[in-house]
Order: sequence, then structure tokens, then C-alpha cells
Amino acid sequence: MWRHIAANAFTFLTVALFLLAGGVTWGSRTFTAAGPLEEAFCLEVPSGAANTDVLTSILTDRGAIASEFVFETGARYTGKSGDVKRGFFRVPEAASMAEIVDIVTRGGRNTCGAEVIYRVGINRTVVDVRELDPATNSFEDIVSFEAGGLEVPAEYAEVRGDAGATYRIILAEGVTSWQVANALSQLDVLRPDVTETPPEGSLAPDAYEITEGDTVSAVLERMRVAQERNLAAAWEARVDGLPLETPEEALILASIIEKETAVADERRQVASVFVNRLNRGMRLQTDPTVIYGITQGEGVLGRGLRQSELRGETPWNTYVIDGLPPTPIANPGLASIEAALNPDTTEFVFFVADGTGGHAFATNLDDHNRNVARWREIEAERANDG
Repeated sequence: MWRHIAANAFTFLTVALFLLAGGVTWGSRTFTAAGPLEEAFCLEVPSGAANTDVLTSILTDRGAIASEFVFETGARYTGKSGDVKRGFFRVPEAASMAEIVDIVTRGGRNTCGAEVIYRVGINRTVVDVRELDPATNSFEDIVSFEAGGLEVPAEYAEVRGDAGATYRIILAEGVTSWQVANALSQLDVLRPDVTETPPEGSLAPDAYEITEGDTVSAVLERMRVAQERNLAAAWEARVDGLPLETPEEALILASIIEKETAVADERRQVASVFVNRLNRGMRLQTDPTVIYGITQGEGVLGRGLRQSELRGETPWNTYVIDGLPPTPIANPGLASIEAALNPDTTEFVFFVADGTGGHAFATNLDDHNRNVARWREIEAERANDG
């Protein structure tokens, strides 16, 4: 009798273990399989959803998960049940429960909702407001306007009141440190706390994620660290034989290159002209340095240079000083820094605008004068046309 009971118990245990193994396998497959969601949506995880119990209810209502039990068990099994982050997250069509758990626990910036981009340029700061369409995973423009105006668009004010909005600053190449500090201090998303202009050239043009309430000084420090890193890496990879003694001199030259051309493919050619001039003891004779001597980087000149200004003595006027000016004249981007430290190998010592947005280069004065004459003709034609 006891033998019969033991045999039945063993059989029951075997079946139970088999069913358990089958259940685990089914659960694992269900957890990682494509989910029932028919269309991507933007999931708002509120602060009260810091655990999967609350989140499960939200996802069930949206038809995003196949089993509440499997979702919660899978989240606990992967050790992520307590890592749910508050925010706005795009949940793609047919996302598995494993993918959803990863989306809401990995952290980082919101992946959907409204985004505000502050584009700090040389002449103005433009504010772009856009929102991600979760169905297409692409941004739709809401409103764009120039910062500093008397009226703020209602769409911007609405987004500013949205707890899920994200913010970015995009710094254009060639802006001066005064322009950057001044622009950032006027943004309502940041707390102004800067009274001194950062050293010229010390800020890296790039895109920076920011959080509402960040201080201007904290954002500027991130830009400074990024520029320091860019310069150190480029200096380490520099070519031999450059007439540059220090990374600071490289930064100065890079800032001149940045202001002389907006054509990416020309940077190394322009760099070669200045390197050749420095090697031959020729003055750089570049207009942007004259302009900086007049404005000190505070604003835009807004007119052509006068002959008296080209002859005027300032520490930055490379028509009257030898070698490099004492400081950068703007904040150069990484590409211009790399161009200054790895220029093309040419014999060019002159260049002038060619009417296409680029420049005509020359190795001798006769060719350069012909290029200048052609540019004057283009200027005259444009004046006649408009």
C-alpha cells in the first residue's frame, strides 16, 4: 500500500514539475514575444507608477500587454520591477513585454512628447517647438520663433507648462562667448547666474540636453569641458611641422578658419593658406580678426569694413600685426579645430570669395588679383540685380 502511495506521489510530483517547466517556458516565450499593441503610442509614466503594479494597469488599459501576471512576473524575474522611471516613453507597435520593461526602466531623456530646441546663432536665437508623433516616430513642427520678442507664442507657453517636455540647446559654430552667455541668460528655461563672459573660444558648439531650472553657469561649464576635450584630442593627433606652439594657438587659428568659411570641404584648404602664411612670415590679413577688434565679440558689426578700420591698430587686426592675434575670435567647432591641426598640403597663400559661397585659392599675387577682379564683377552684377 505504501509502495502504491509513493508511486502515486512520485507520479504527481513528476507531472507537477513538468507542468511547472512548461509554464515557465510558456511564460518566458509570452514575455518576449510580440505584443498585442496595434499602434505605437506615447506612454506617460506618472510619479505614482514607480512600481509595476500601477504601470500594469496603464498598459492593460492601452492594450499593450497580453498578460498582467506574466508582465509583473517577468519584471520581477529580470530585477527591474523597482526601476520604473517617471517620464514619457514611446511604446512601438507589437512591443513585447520584455521590450516595454526595458523602455520604462532604462532611464535617460523622454523618448516622446514635446521638445523645445533653442538654436543659438550668430545673429539671433531661434526657438523651435516640435512634438513626436508616436505612430510615425517622427517630429511634427508646432511653432518656431525668435527669442527675445515681445510676445511669446501660446504654443510655446503651453509646452513650457508640460511636465513631459524636453529641452535642448544647439550652439552654432562661430558664435562668440559673449553671444552665448547673453543668449543663455535670456532663456526662461535656465536660471541666469553669470556676470562674466567665458574666455573666447572656450565653448564647444554642439547640442546639449538641459533640464528646466539648470543654471547658465552649469551649462557653460559643460560646453567648456567639451571644448577642452575636443582640443586635447585634436592636439594629440596633430600633424608635424605646424607653426603652432600650443593648443591655445591652435584654438586661435581654428576660430579664424571658422569665421572665414562655412563650406565644410574648404576648411583644410583655408587652414593651409594660414599655415603657409605663418611659415613664410606673412601677415594673415583676414577681415574677421579686424571685425573682432572692433566689436570684441559683442554683437555683429552689420556693415562692411572701412579702409580706416583695416589700417587701425588693435591687438586682433592681422593686417597690422604679425602672426596670430592674442585670443580666439569666436568659438570654433571640432571640424575647424581638426582642420587647423591637420591642414591640406598646398602652396596656397591667397583666397577670395568666388560667388558660390566658397572661395577661389591662389599661389601667387597675379592669380589672386584675377580672382579678386572676378569677385568684384560678381558683386557689381548682384548690386545691379537688386
